[in-house]
Amino acid sequence: MSTESKLTVGFDIGGTNTRAAVVDDSGRIVASISTGTPQTGDELIGVIVDMVRQLQREYVVDAVGLAIAGFLDPDCEIVRFAPHLPWRNDQPVRAQLEEALGLPVRLEHDANAAAWGEYRFGAAKDADIWVFFAVGTGIGATLMIDGKIYRGSFGTAPEFGHLTVVPDGRVCSCGKQGCLERYASGTSLVDCALEVAAHGGFKKCGLYRKVVDKRATGHDVMEAAREGDELGVKALASFAEWLGRGLSIVADVMDPGLVVLGGGVSADADLFMEDAKDSLRRNMVGSGYRPVPEILCAELGPQAGMIGVADLAREDLAGRHRA
Repeated sequence: MSTESKLTVGFDIGGTNTRAAVVDDSGRIVASISTGTPQTGDELIGVIVDMVRQLQREYVVDAVGLAIAGFLDPDCEIVRFAPHLPWRNDQPVRAQLEEALGLPVRLEHDANAAAWGEYRFGAAKDADIWVFFAVGTGIGATLMIDGKIYRGSFGTAPEFGHLTVVPDGRVCSCGKQGCLERYASGTSLVDCALEVAAHGGFKKCGLYRKVVDKRATGHDVMEAAREGDELGVKALASFAEWLGRGLSIVADVMDPGLVVLGGGVSADADLFMEDAKDSLRRNMVGSGYRPVPEILCAELGPQAGMIGVADLAREDLAGRHRA
């Protein structure tokens, strides 16, 4: 058994798969495992415990962190609601796991966990006021001020993806209409392509039939744009315009010095980043007379959440020792 010190386990718990990694204090993943996510809360607790025990056979770990796509209480002890996980109605996940594992446990929203990873080990090192914008199936976001995650009064801030940018616009899964993530997320790319195609003149484009037959995915649209397909290019231009408008609202309200763009869509940022930056500049209040936030791509990729929440668990443990 390894006797390495300062190792913690970080979990990324998704609706389909649960991943766990042993992470050292430099943010390096030294081992990782994954399994399917079960359908009941008790089974999920059991799976997490089993995965930690499996990793403990080879590594001495001091604490465990969980990155969760859901609403937590401000103290990060209770899962109020996780739409893709079997935890509902104020589940006391932290207490349950600490009792089962005999280890300190840290819970964190998945976007916050990824943001912390970027702050400690990635694109946002030493940033003071900055925003993490995770663009994937939807939009997750984090605001950090002087090294602290801003949560709001009830632990749910900031929901930038659900800012209404088009009154009575596209229906969102959250129950509202016209949310930013319905115009500037990976899943919105198909809707952007549909709207562009409705103007006519794209029947010769390779993407066109997939779009009108509703067989296209966001990946298809992105690949078509990369290949120069006119419909794909114009759909991506629409996406970039909306992303920039959303970021301009963030800039007007928060005035961050840096925005770090993460999530799956950021892998193709070379196709839309400059257009999004241009939209941000044009739509900011006081455009041309004030500094524009720097925009960088995240550096840690899909491991950011596990790395970040493992480090947060380590920070919590150090705080307990100091107390």
